Amino acid sequence: QVQLVESGGGLVQPGGSLRLSCAASGSIFRVDDMGWYRQAPAKQRELVAAITSLGTTTYADAVKGRFTISRDNAKNTVYLQMNSLKPEDTAVYYCSAKIVRLFASRLNYWGQGTQVTVSS
Repeated sequence: QVQLVESGGGLVQPGGSLRLSCAASGSIFRVDDMGWYRQAPAKQRELVAAITSLGTTTYADAVKGRFTISRDNAKNTVYLQMNSLKPEDTAVYYCSAKIVRLFASRLNYWGQGTQVTVSS
């Protein structure tokens, strides 16, 4: 079994900051690409940021310059530092990871989601 456990969401005022964390655990052989997605009410889930195992990053245009994705390969953990938050960043944020399990093929796993609300 593999689990992705997220933490760090909450309520923040516009202009504030939050840091999300997502740790992968279980019978893991290797963690490849990791990323963060978000889904606002009545909207489709969208990619926010992604990072390869070598540290190459990708960002959605809406968050460039404000959000930073990073990872700690030794801890199988990915982070999302969110600065200058705006009300339109309000959504449920999901962690995603492509993981190779011991004696198994690579699959994509999802976290349970963490709510981020930006409001005054």
